[in-house]
Amino acid sequence: MPAHLNPHISVDCVVFGFDGNELKVLLINRDPSENPAQSGKLKLPGDLIIHGEVLIDAADRVLTELTGLHNIYLKQFGIFDDPFRLKPSFDLDWLRKRSGLRVERVITVAYYSLIKIDQSLPTDLSIAYNARWYPCTSIPPLIFDHNRIADRGLETIRREILIEPLCFELLPEKFTLNQLQRLYEAILGCSLDNRNFRKKIQRLPYIVPLNERQNGVPHKPARLHVFNNKKYTLLKKDHNVFIL
Repeated sequence: MPAHLNPHISVDCVVFGFDGNELKVLLINRDPSENPAQSGKLKLPGDLIIHGEVLIDAADRVLTELTGLHNIYLKQFGIFDDPFRLKPSFDLDWLRKRSGLRVERVITVAYYSLIKIDQSLPTDLSIAYNARWYPCTSIPPLIFDHNRIADRGLETIRREILIEPLCFELLPEKFTLNQLQRLYEAILGCSLDNRNFRKKIQRLPYIVPLNERQNGVPHKPARLHVFNNKKYTLLKKDHNVFIL
């Protein structure tokens, strides 16, 4: 039995990215190499924690190994402790075989993460486990309760993006208001009135227009903007800040 793994606690990560049109989630094959018959089984990135490892460090380890990125935005959003969450039995058998542990029950701590898809790097692990981005509107069946975890992660980001500047973790440093609106629409799953959206955004002092426009676009170049975190932080100290 591997002494370095804790057989009772794991972390699972709902990793969100935006491709300019759709909000997507990062999934990996459960076991692409050892059992070809099960290679189509998909899961959220996650792992049992190592003894002595802080939970957020475990989540950061999992994501760095998959994306090649450091200092990734991570936020804990839930604990999943259903005694029967490790079902069906053949999925539990897989976990026991993979970990080398007599796993009976695992409580998982869930995090959501926001990364820029175009900055994610291929790693040995992401290649081996065929890490791919899937639209949040059509997440395929996952092992254990991972669909429930993914759904809860999406519910959380939909709620928190209205009061926290999370979207700027998913956008380029310089962005247009159209890009910003498309991201909100992709996350919220609905269309927003263009005129009202622009009015609200233009009233926010921490979204700063630049004297720059897009390059290399087939339409009239739009003005670029940046998010000023210093202005946002100063404003938040004295007020409840609402994005939309």
